[in-house]
Amino acid sequence: MVSREQKRAAKQKKLQLLRSITNSHAHDKASIILDASNYIKDLKQRVEKLNQDVATAASFTSQNFPTIRVEEQENDFLIKVFTARNCQGLLVFILEAFEELGLEVLQARVSTSDSFHLEAIATRVRRQENKEADDHIDAQVVKQVVLQGIQKWIEVSEQE
Repeated sequence: MVSREQKRAAKQKKLQLLRSITNSHAHDKASIILDASNYIKDLKQRVEKLNQDVATAASFTSQNFPTIRVEEQENDFLIKVFTARNCQGLLVFILEAFEELGLEVLQARVSTSDSFHLEAIATRVRRQENKEADDHIDAQVVKQVVLQGIQKWIEVSEQE
């Protein structure tokens, strides 16, 4: 038979373990249990937030992630971006990405009804001082910049 002292010692050991797990500084049983309860609530909120983040990330499966095609045509680029879902605000981020790279949109067609579809012709902006366009910009660089714009849009969308 287990004595009262052994039961009491086991109970104290469990309370100390609970106290250390929950980072409680309390000494009495009720306060330790209250701190543990608050700790569990905090963990539940964290799990809920992580589940929301996973759901947001899952909404961008390879099927939904925009397909990007960039073709170089003499001094211009034909840029096509398509995704099967409507991406409210994405166009702004793509246009900002073009601007950062020094591309000027000459012509564009955009559809955002049920899906997002952008077809644009952009050209290198000529610098005033030497009247020459940046030659370091190629189709791969344009595609990377569009991807960065999409990534910024995703980050902003997740915060809302």
